[in-house]
Amino acid sequence: MSTADAGLAAQLAEAAGALLLDLRAMSGLSGRELGALGDRESNELLLRELALAYPDDAVLSEESADSPARLDAERVWIVDPLDGTREYGEAGRTDWAVHVALWESGALTAGAVALPAQGQVLSTLRPPVVPPLAPGGPGLAGRQLRVLVSRTRPPAFLDRLGELADLILLPLGSAGAKAAAVMQGEADVYVHAGGQYEWDSAAPVAVAVAAGLHASRIDGSALEYNRPDPVLPDILICPTEIAKPLLDAIGAATAARPA
Repeated sequence: MSTADAGLAAQLAEAAGALLLDLRAMSGLSGRELGALGDRESNELLLRELALAYPDDAVLSEESADSPARLDAERVWIVDPLDGTREYGEAGRTDWAVHVALWESGALTAGAVALPAQGQVLSTLRPPVVPPLAPGGPGLAGRQLRVLVSRTRPPAFLDRLGELADLILLPLGSAGAKAAAVMQGEADVYVHAGGQYEWDSAAPVAVAVAAGLHASRIDGSALEYNRPDPVLPDILICPTEIAKPLLDAIGAATAARPA
């Protein structure tokens, strides 16, 4: 990992977050109008600063037209200028984020998740120290797991999963905010299925893995980035010691769903 790249990711995520806070406070807008303004202004800042720092690098951004040129690039910045646009537009909500990650020759090598309304930036430069998981029996036995899910699209298999493990479901906004809550010990698991893209998870995964957490698809396969189709619909982030039993339980739950 390049310290310079990790430092730049953190610096840019923080700068974009500060811009978003200013827009939220001074624009007089709210809801979709505020979200659209935040998406646009944050994206322009990130693209401008990345072009100044690394003019030969490619960028994959939620708010910019995709270019196939990135598929031949050795370095690709994967950014979400405003993760949690809906939450950003709701007064008082803090569960939105800015994502900046670097994919380099097949792997995520740097990343930062800014939580501007919480005054925090989590990055691979100084990965967060994840609090230990509460004691329990082997696998999932004896554990009550706090599971973060989408406010609007919780996975359909969670009812069945709840029959296999003791779960407390915690709806929260952006993917970055949910991943950060696991890294900070405010929850145990983040699981999502059905409707994400590479920019939703690249930075959270880079930081979570640097912090020692497990991150994968919900079938246990690897999360792959800078692919021709940036759809990456599902994710699991959790402590490594419960990853296998949790993946087994998710597998059983999804297999048991009615056709």
